[in-house]
Amino acid sequence: MKKCQVGPETLRMLQLGHPWIIADRYTKQWPTGEAGELIALVDENQNHLATALYDPADRIVARILDPGKIQLTKGWLEGKLSQAKQLRQYANLDQTDAFRWLNGEGDGLPGVTVDCYGDYLMLQLYTPAWDAHLGILTAALQKVFQPQGIYRKLRPQETRALEARKRTKEYSHLIAGSAAAVPLQVKELGLNYLVDLREGLNTGLFPDQRRNRQEIMSRVSGKRVLNLFAFTGAFSVAAAAAGAKKVTSIDVSKKYLDIARENFSINRINPKRHEFIVGDVFAELEKMQIQQRYFDIILFDPPSFSTTKKSRFSTHGGTSKLVAATLPLLESGGLLISSSNHQKVSLDDYLKELRRGALQTGDTLKTIFTSGQPEDFPCSVSFPEGRYLKFVISVKQ
Repeated sequence: MKKCQVGPETLRMLQLGHPWIIADRYTKQWPTGEAGELIALVDENQNHLATALYDPADRIVARILDPGKIQLTKGWLEGKLSQAKQLRQYANLDQTDAFRWLNGEGDGLPGVTVDCYGDYLMLQLYTPAWDAHLGILTAALQKVFQPQGIYRKLRPQETRALEARKRTKEYSHLIAGSAAAVPLQVKELGLNYLVDLREGLNTGLFPDQRRNRQEIMSRVSGKRVLNLFAFTGAFSVAAAAAGAKKVTSIDVSKKYLDIARENFSINRINPKRHEFIVGDVFAELEKMQIQQRYFDIILFDPPSFSTTKKSRFSTHGGTSKLVAATLPLLESGGLLISSSNHQKVSLDDYLKELRRGALQTGDTLKTIFTSGQPEDFPCSVSFPEGRYLKFVISVKQ
């Protein structure tokens, strides 16, 4: 195993428990190697610091596997996966079979996530360094979780460009076991949702919002709800199932809203009693303001970045614009429920975006609840980058 010396700043981060080694002038002097090779990190006195997975072409040039001297074997991986499985005892997974089994850095396997969808697993590798170990990783997943099948989700660097080209290629493929039904029906908190493990950059359900959907369900009875960037309608279904008077869902994709209607139907909720609007969110909000339509609850969970023919949305700056566009439609005393999964935006910065939007309309927003990802998305206190999800409920006054 090659010895690779780290600099004083990296040494300090290692002592704090951070799992990443960022490329710097010290890493440039490391021996040449292949992605996926195990290396021994040492200090200036050649004292062993940790065993890491090498990725020489990436900005994150190495990811910490263990502070000791280890070999990356099937047995070692089974131990890590078993620890992750044990940790899920603290997650509320009653009547739920769509959740995360392995959360990368938060479970001690940086660069790897494993989501459960019914009897199937979705594996995602965020570095090519894991490709060399895919065989033993797959075998370990089969041993610990015993799924019917395992899919590997491709994570292309330019996902926006791929979506913009409207490619029909599948972004994941079956690497073990038998294929899942298309669509596959899964359960979250007793509600049913349709997912597709083969196509698109997302399956159709985001398990990291499960607890937040539960929070919304406790607040919507008898309310008029507007869901922006509705995607396949998971928030809309949760609201309707919890007794919302009427749920209006807006998304630019007809395909996604058609799935949303199906999600209503499989939960025995008549979609005709609710409203589905295919269109650009900002354009539709402008129309609603002219029509003087009002809602008791408005929620939005936009992608970190999206593009339509008429407008662009990004979390930086876009959130304040979105708040300013929605507040005129929200009744006084109503709830603005907002969320972002942008990793590089902190909760404090996100709240500043909400403030900027409220200042534009002259309204007062008072935050009454904040949250992040649920218990099956654990994050080490030494790895703040892992706390990516922001979920905020504010009252308009």
